Amino acid sequence: MSVDLHYVESGPADAPPLLLGGSLGTTTEMWEPQVEALSAAFRVIRFDHRGHGRSPVPAGPSTMADLAGDVVALLDRLDIGRAHYAGLSLGGMVGQWLAVHHAERLDRLALLATSPYAGPAGPWHERAALVRARGTGAVADTVVGRWFTPDFAREHPGDVALLRDLVAATDPEGYAGCCEAVAGYDVRGDLPGVTAPTLVVAGAEDPSTPADRHADVIARLVPGAGYTTLPATAHLVSWQRPDEVNALLLRHFSAQG
Repeated sequence: MSVDLHYVESGPADAPPLLLGGSLGTTTEMWEPQVEALSAAFRVIRFDHRGHGRSPVPAGPSTMADLAGDVVALLDRLDIGRAHYAGLSLGGMVGQWLAVHHAERLDRLALLATSPYAGPAGPWHERAALVRARGTGAVADTVVGRWFTPDFAREHPGDVALLRDLVAATDPEGYAGCCEAVAGYDVRGDLPGVTAPTLVVAGAEDPSTPADRHADVIARLVPGAGYTTLPATAHLVSWQRPDEVNALLLRHFSAQG
């Protein structure tokens, strides 16, 4: 059953709608570096995944179908038939699920620092068990430590602290449930059927989803996908390289056809 996701809108109400889905353990705040640039051309709709931020926290494990179903329900609540979608990490997994199973609701798709499969399920179940036992603060430093290159982290300690606190504030059950959704996720066999024009963006130094094992696979499997790798960039590409990412997103979502 879907939940009513918390969302924040900006930009002209009559502009083409663009949904932004964030990383595991984040809220709509994750997209602050994109809001001004994207809102000039689009009706930007940022949302909190189930169990995150101000969205409801369902009990027990979730599936990727559940997370994508929440987004479809949000589109229905807003009376939006089709929309552009950009997602990073977990948000990108949701975007791929939408492109495979709800293609009629998507116009163009951007996938940032994400993967078409979770890899071994064991570590995800272990992380879910850890946060249920000790809270999300137990994983916050490790998680955010993979989001930025060491140079960026040294030069921007305030950004690191802000995002670390964001992860630590996530409801443990909500975080764990989304870990379990990731554990069972694999769309590699379905991506050749994706019809939405797709942009793939990766960080060249991303330890969470290394480009050669994740973004490369998406770009190879999705017909006609565009692909950009940002140098000297880790996992949270939208935060570490906002100008480049904003330019890529504006170009992709403004294209015709």
